[in-house]
Amino acid sequence: MIGTTLYRLSWFASPLAVLLVWALVANAGLFPAQLLVPPQHVWEAFIDLLGSGELREHLQNSLSRLAIGFTIGAGAGLLFGTAMALSKSVEAYCSPLFHTLRQIPSIALIPMFILLFGVEETFKILIVTKAAFFPVALATSEGVKGIPRSHFEVAEVYRLPLFSLLKDVAFPAAAPPIVTGLRISLSRAWMVLVAAELLAADTGLGQMIEMSRQMMRIDIVMVGVVVTGMIGFILDYGFRLLEKHLFRWKPTP
Repeated sequence: MIGTTLYRLSWFASPLAVLLVWALVANAGLFPAQLLVPPQHVWEAFIDLLGSGELREHLQNSLSRLAIGFTIGAGAGLLFGTAMALSKSVEAYCSPLFHTLRQIPSIALIPMFILLFGVEETFKILIVTKAAFFPVALATSEGVKGIPRSHFEVAEVYRLPLFSLLKDVAFPAAAPPIVTGLRISLSRAWMVLVAAELLAADTGLGQMIEMSRQMMRIDIVMVGVVVTGMIGFILDYGFRLLEKHLFRWKPTP
């Protein structure tokens, strides 16, 4: 019990160390005050943004884009990855293009997406969809391919329809790599979304950071950076807890 408590408390060691170094360097005046603001000023800006509702509005817009894009991308990736694993024809025709496109960084596509779809919501949702699609499709494909052939032979004996084959055989057996793929894709989608908002958006955390940078409000920039990191951590940690809950039967390394 004591060991668990100490382990959890150790989580705060590195953040507190960073805050301490940050405060010491900022208060020592090694950098101009407008470039490196002390942590207390960032905290005051955070409270002001929270009180005015501005931070909540930006955060809601970013999370709604993430939810829509991730749902579409992950769902499509799940279906495509399954089809590529179960159908040799789909793999033969689509695998080369799939593995080529997944190597293209999502950020590199932002200028082209802006030209094609403008700077409205469609562009941001599509870039999130792309970021979420490929990790899920790859994890699903590899996971389903790793299922022992005997599982499908039994399903064939019982003449299971396709829906039952997927629901009762393929997805449960390939669940661990699929959930890991979902976790990775969610983190990537969040990072790509904030980058897209930095370049072209009217609202969202990325837009808040960029507008504050232009106005030299580094305290608000740091608020956006810290909140972005915290949201990413919460999303990733939530999926890790889900993995532990779903796969309690797996031995821990």
